[in-house]
Amino acid sequence: MKKKILLTGANGQLGSELQQLAPAYPQFQFLPTDVATLNLCDKMELTSFFDKHPINYVVNCAAYTAVDKAENEVEICYGINRDAVQNLAEATQKQTRIIHISTDYVFDGAGSTPLKESDPTNPQSVYGKSKLAGEQALMKTKPESIIIRTAWLYSSFGSNFVKTMLRLATERSELNVVCDQYGAPTYAADLAQAILSMIVRAEETGSFPAGIYHYSNAGITNWFEFAQKILQLAGVTTCAVHPIPTDRYPSVALRPEYSVLDKSKIVERFGIVVPAWEESLRRCIRLLNSI
Repeated sequence: MKKKILLTGANGQLGSELQQLAPAYPQFQFLPTDVATLNLCDKMELTSFFDKHPINYVVNCAAYTAVDKAENEVEICYGINRDAVQNLAEATQKQTRIIHISTDYVFDGAGSTPLKESDPTNPQSVYGKSKLAGEQALMKTKPESIIIRTAWLYSSFGSNFVKTMLRLATERSELNVVCDQYGAPTYAADLAQAILSMIVRAEETGSFPAGIYHYSNAGITNWFEFAQKILQLAGVTTCAVHPIPTDRYPSVALRPEYSVLDKSKIVERFGIVVPAWEESLRRCIRLLNSI
């Protein structure tokens, strides 16, 4: 009998990458869902689903991620990022293990050294506060779960910074990009691989080390340098990128100034290999160029 992995938010960047990898894991049966097929905000629908489908693992990629819009859509944001997570935790059966995706926005970004899972949280935006509330709800209701905080996610799927830069570079001769927010990008394909490796390890060892983990690609950069590298790797020479400070780029929600994530815990517990962000970006650009 194949173990069943439920993918929520399966049509987003991470969910799409997980679906891409699924054929390489024939020992599992993947059940991809989105809001049209499984509404996480509907408790009765969720309970009915789990009664009918015995699920071994849930990878919860569903999230409200419109950071600026969240400042004005507080109720909707909390409904998806907190209440839906609570619903999942309550509806899943005892043997079901949850891997939930969270964010670097749970931190205030005031530090200057890579953030560990145990560092104090202090979200500065509605989005960050709602994601932290989701973490807390899950750990209170189903503490045997895993939470993975990630950052600066991009992919060949969906909308993201990489694809936006490539599009804008064809429309403009100059781009201004913030240079004083530091972090590390995450290629969603790498995160998807890490998640499935964690599940395989859990199956092999019979152990599911619950708790919070950090994952992004290795290294450190800022948005300006990231944009420069995107255009360089894509061979774009007709668009100049200029660095600007955050205060010259008006946005509704506050962003963390420094949100480099320390990955040592996930590496030590699961033997996860974390590629350098430049190498992963090169792979994604190569893929985008072939599409």
